[in-house]
Amino acid sequence: MTKLKLREEQLKKIRQLAKVGENNTYQFLGYALNLETKQFHDLLQKNTMHNDWIVQNITILLAHYSLANDVAKTGKLVKFKDLPGGYAYEHAFTQRAVDPIAKAFGNAGAELAEAAKMFGGKQLNYGDISVEIPALEGIPIVYILWATPDFPASANLLFDESARHFLDTETLSCLGELATHRLLEAQSILKEKKL
Repeated sequence: MTKLKLREEQLKKIRQLAKVGENNTYQFLGYALNLETKQFHDLLQKNTMHNDWIVQNITILLAHYSLANDVAKTGKLVKFKDLPGGYAYEHAFTQRAVDPIAKAFGNAGAELAEAAKMFGGKQLNYGDISVEIPALEGIPIVYILWATPDFPASANLLFDESARHFLDTETLSCLGELATHRLLEAQSILKEKKL
């Protein structure tokens, strides 16, 4: 059983931002965090031990999220490089959060939509296939995939412009990487179910 090391005031703010009701459980990216007991569970891969890297990164991510101001979505999608200071991290972000999507789903675009649905995602109408996933409450991430037989697959990851009010750019980078990691895990689970 894993407990996240979050302070009570952080948990209270997360409860407010995430609009968590009486059940005190916040679900995001296929994880569940009990905001009363701090117990953390993986809903995609039940009964698995969490590695320290995941637990540490999610703890840091949620600690930063607990400092956010709740701002309404603008409806304007922006590339990572267009976030404040995003150009400085763009290359690393593309390698870690965007390119793996093109590689994993380039020949299986429908799997992207299936994987996204595993944690509340919905299909959109951009590119050859696109999805929006609710990474954290108030911070949706849009993945767009272009995959035609004539060209190598490519992808993009977009944030609502309001995301910068929730997390700084470096932390949004971590969120994008985590969301990509979870989509790849979801794809793996879907493939195992088909066997």
